[in-house]
Amino acid sequence: MPLTMANMGEEIAIKKVGGKEETRRFLENLGFVAGGFVTVISRVGGNIIVNVKDSRVAIGSDMANKIIV
Repeated sequence: MPLTMANMGEEIAIKKVGGKEETRRFLENLGFVAGGFVTVISRVGGNIIVNVKDSRVAIGSDMANKIIV
């Protein structure tokens, strides 16, 4: 399922990062890599705030849909 459907507060493993090469590289630089873990902190408007690699990152729902957990 995409990251946008994940429950808040639950630590989940990233299975795959999709999208174009440029998008995948951008997300990997933020810490979204297959095998890594992410926790959804909150949802504000169309954005999702997540904890990834001990950092809080806000991404749009379009980017979050490319992250499969």
